[in-house]
Amino acid sequence: MRDDQDEPRIGFTITRRVGGAVERNRIRRRLRAAVAAVFPGGGRAGHDYVIVARRPLLEAGFDTILGELRGALERAHRKATGRAGQ
Repeated sequence: MRDDQDEPRIGFTITRRVGGAVERNRIRRRLRAAVAAVFPGGGRAGHDYVIVARRPLLEAGFDTILGELRGALERAHRKATGRAGQ
């Protein structure tokens, strides 16, 4: 059990297939900014999240990234809630 149950933990997976180091770092910066905007109200305490980056993040508008991240959180929370009752 984790001691820091108050804050969600977020990890990123960005493989070399996405692109070179410069592109991967750009994606990582964009994801960090999106997480900073979405997670204060969207993340759940004590949960761990892993975000798998794909190449389209390089060209996507920031509003699109925010919308996709919010949608992914909602889907993950619905699945977690459904599983809790089993």
